[in-house]
Amino acid sequence: MTATDPARPLRLSRSDHKTLGLAALGGALEIYDFIIFVFFALTLSQLFFPPQMPEWLRLLQSFGIFVTGYLARPLGGILMAHFADHLGRKRVFSLSILMMALPCLLIGVMPTYADIGYAAPLILLALRILQGAAVGGEVPSAWTFVAEHAPAGRRGYALGFLQAGLTFGYLLGALTATALAQLFSPQEILDYAWRYPFLLGGVFGVIGVWLRRWLSETPVFLALRERRDQPPAFPLRTVLREHRRALIPAALLTCVLTSAVVVLVVITPTVMQQRFGMSAGHTFALSSMGIVFLNIGCVLAGLLVDRIGAWRALMIYSLLLPLGIAGLYASLVGGWGWTGMAYALAGLACGVVGVVPSVMVGLFPAQIRVSGISFTYNIAYALWASTTPLLLIALMPWSPWVCVGFCLIMGAVGLLTAMYFGAREATTFEDEAVRC
Repeated sequence: MTATDPARPLRLSRSDHKTLGLAALGGALEIYDFIIFVFFALTLSQLFFPPQMPEWLRLLQSFGIFVTGYLARPLGGILMAHFADHLGRKRVFSLSILMMALPCLLIGVMPTYADIGYAAPLILLALRILQGAAVGGEVPSAWTFVAEHAPAGRRGYALGFLQAGLTFGYLLGALTATALAQLFSPQEILDYAWRYPFLLGGVFGVIGVWLRRWLSETPVFLALRERRDQPPAFPLRTVLREHRRALIPAALLTCVLTSAVVVLVVITPTVMQQRFGMSAGHTFALSSMGIVFLNIGCVLAGLLVDRIGAWRALMIYSLLLPLGIAGLYASLVGGWGWTGMAYALAGLACGVVGVVPSVMVGLFPAQIRVSGISFTYNIAYALWASTTPLLLIALMPWSPWVCVGFCLIMGAVGLLTAMYFGAREATTFEDEAVRC
């Protein structure tokens, strides 16, 4: 029984759970490799830039190298998506994790500014570009792979679970940072211990490649091959020529998803240390709690998608996003002592991260699905994620409520997008399932 059989029961089989679990775990390991950089941004800023440089400028340049990884996503994502639409989802799905792990391993063994001067940040920049290209192929391929395997009526849960797996990679990074802060002194971390999480990332990558050997190609892609329904020679050209209208909601919702992740996972832990004077260990512990509840929020959001539809769920979570972030920053500014609970609620409120994929996979037909998602998602993510962290960090001295106002705007974008485009909700995925 395949994911394209309309008579299929609305439940996940043991095989479905295995596929979903392997995809989510492999994605978590890959996201760890990409995100671990941000948890050590303060440390890396001291190691890879001149010591006489002002601290704020070193931190800004460190974040600049981090976000450069996002700028590399479109090229890597578009190239890998082309082959995913032609050769199959599984091959590209496995390649991306290897491309992520090797640069992570090299970061763990490379010399610092004290050893080779300005060559150090340049090498670090090049490795981040490679990682950005890899993650650009991972996410669209993962969404498509899981959605095309999922039973009818359970796609929302499957994609929400996958997103929980991907965000679990953030948790692995936070837990690793927490463990290092507890096991080593700040000076020991600067001297040598900062390398351990990157070396661990290389090991995670090898495990991820091994796990994905057990995955099978998606039923939708196999059905297209059996019908000799070949994708266009250049799927991206077809996307731009025939599916331009789908690019608008896809780009807007990518910005909403990106904003939730950037504020909750990237910016807030750094702000808690810099502006509110929290220790690294306390910050990482609170961040870990927020990510745990983000994982839960993604799964709950997926269940809601299956019950009321993706666009209605998007409306609800677009409203919850600014409310959750406002509660978190109110606890920080007020010093009320319940920051852990506020971080947990903020994680649940960021469940929009688990809703957006269900909308995205329905916007493009199977022959060009990975290319359509990859082009829109990676370009929007690259532009948005490369600018918003720098902008928010730069504006934070002006007011601690900057992130709240930003999430209020992005929640409005998600709500208006759902109201406008939800009235003509795409049925591409379901119609195609019946045909296959």
